[in-house]
Amino acid sequence: MNPRNHLVFLMISFFTFTLLRSPLVSSQDISFHFSSLSLRNLTLLGDSYLRNGIIGLTRESGVPSSSSGTVIYNTPIPFFDRATNSTASFSTRFSFTVNNVNRESSSFGDGLSFFLSPDDQTLGSPGGYLGLVNSSQLTKNKFIAIEFDTRLDLHFNDPNDNHIGLDIDSLTSIETADCTSIGIDLKSESLITAWIDYWNDGKNLKVFLSDSGYKPTNPLLDVDTDLSGYFQEEMYLGFSASTEGSTETHFIENWSFTSFGIRHPNPRIKNPYNVTDNTVSKNPSIGVPEDDHNKNHHKKIGLAIGILGPVFFCGVLVVFGYISFKKWKGIKTDMNIQAELLTGPKQFSYKELKTATNGFHSSRIIGHGAFGSVYKAYLASSGTTAAVKRSKHSHEGKTEFLAELSIIACLRHKNLVPLQGWCVEKGELLLVYEFMPYGSIDKVLYQDSEHWSFLQWSHRYNIATGLASVLTYLHQECEQQVIHRDIKASNVMLDANFKARLGAICDAVDKRLNNEFDREEVRKLLAVGLSCANPDSEKRPSMRRVFQILNNEAEEIKVPKVKPMLSFSSSLPLSLEDIVSSSDGEEEEDASRMVPEISIDRSIARASI
Repeated sequence: MNPRNHLVFLMISFFTFTLLRSPLVSSQDISFHFSSLSLRNLTLLGDSYLRNGIIGLTRESGVPSSSSGTVIYNTPIPFFDRATNSTASFSTRFSFTVNNVNRESSSFGDGLSFFLSPDDQTLGSPGGYLGLVNSSQLTKNKFIAIEFDTRLDLHFNDPNDNHIGLDIDSLTSIETADCTSIGIDLKSESLITAWIDYWNDGKNLKVFLSDSGYKPTNPLLDVDTDLSGYFQEEMYLGFSASTEGSTETHFIENWSFTSFGIRHPNPRIKNPYNVTDNTVSKNPSIGVPEDDHNKNHHKKIGLAIGILGPVFFCGVLVVFGYISFKKWKGIKTDMNIQAELLTGPKQFSYKELKTATNGFHSSRIIGHGAFGSVYKAYLASSGTTAAVKRSKHSHEGKTEFLAELSIIACLRHKNLVPLQGWCVEKGELLLVYEFMPYGSIDKVLYQDSEHWSFLQWSHRYNIATGLASVLTYLHQECEQQVIHRDIKASNVMLDANFKARLGAICDAVDKRLNNEFDREEVRKLLAVGLSCANPDSEKRPSMRRVFQILNNEAEEIKVPKVKPMLSFSSSLPLSLEDIVSSSDGEEEEDASRMVPEISIDRSIARASI
């Protein structure tokens, strides 16, 4: 057989064999493992935060307080397929601790939960609601959860203050199990590991618990239940916790998850390869005796091939290497960005964004930033409206683009404008954000009069609270601290519910009031604003404290009756009067050279006293 034909035959045979073995229905298995947690794949809601690879779900406070927090895996997981009517099974493992900041205190509660939810906004009220439901609407949120309860709440028929339970759309558990029966105290501050296994074929859920790190032989909770009726096609996974008047804290240290068993139909292959006898050549080779002339001729040919062959091969390698290097240089930037965004925003094509913005027409411009214009875009692929930021063609613009992309892609907060995608093509630097229908605060307050009546006091107060929440996240809770120094109302966006969304990592304060407002909230908001504007930076409250004050979770800061004075410290033997006074001759020049970083106008100094 001709060697070339033999190789082709083997390749076709292997390919056909693979096709014949492929089932018409494939199983989609999904798994992830986090030995250390990061914000690249997780979204934090409420009071949750990340510190040293560990998620804290509730606020750390030495005095009893109320708190609620949630962490959610960013990507929804398939749990049901309508085409094949198949439901997923799953298994998850995680380690957690329940601590008490004030160990001398006996204030505990309320616990934490692992949950599945059809949306990524599951955040309940503080108190005995485990961060799953709101106190005013106990049946609003849909969820499947395993609770780890540390407080006896008779309202939800709890058996004791140290149990686990299966909850479906309600905090009244379908079935519970006492952790004391296996010698585990959820409040012991020990590292506890939980395994949750659901087998859809057997319609059974098991929960194992251990403080040794090894999975026990017998489950603590064993429930025969069919969850297929509660599964949506895609669901989000996460953890939630809450406290009420306690110093209890909840931490998640590691997490792994696997789902399997859901089947997806494969597209049918219309023209599969068929192996026949025609694939193999059957012509036998015929031997012909050679004379000496032919032998010498063949030797010369063989020698030439032996010399030129390697040279040609090396030449091909050089050409191939050069072409590959050129391509590598061309896509290096994209690859670097993609490495930062493996599970983050989508990469759009330039053609799609150009079409979505009508060729970046001037009529689609809805705003201007420091590094380019923002266009309103209609994405045909998803049928949604988005905002496309187009950076200017400059080195500075590209640097800002890459910096903003790498930072924002890792940030997750309900009050941050979500980054949906990006594009680097044809010399263009493009970012795609969620579209905020009411624009920025400055437009609603000062330009767009038709929306003025909608911005009632309740909206205004919620905006201030939301801004304090996101600034707390940026300053203290996110893995990479973000401090932005471009504070203005035009960068605070409003969604359809008049919730504040922070654009370009910045913050603003709403100063105008409506005729209808809560006087106590106005007083509180003004007091907070004055405290934040204190000339002495040491006396300004942190954003976490501001957020707690606005949510009635901390005492207000007392505002001094007399306006604080500006103070300056210097190692130089100069008084304030020496610095601001103007004298003639070289004395003035010498003083200005000694303290070039200090320049104070007399009028400003007087106005500040």
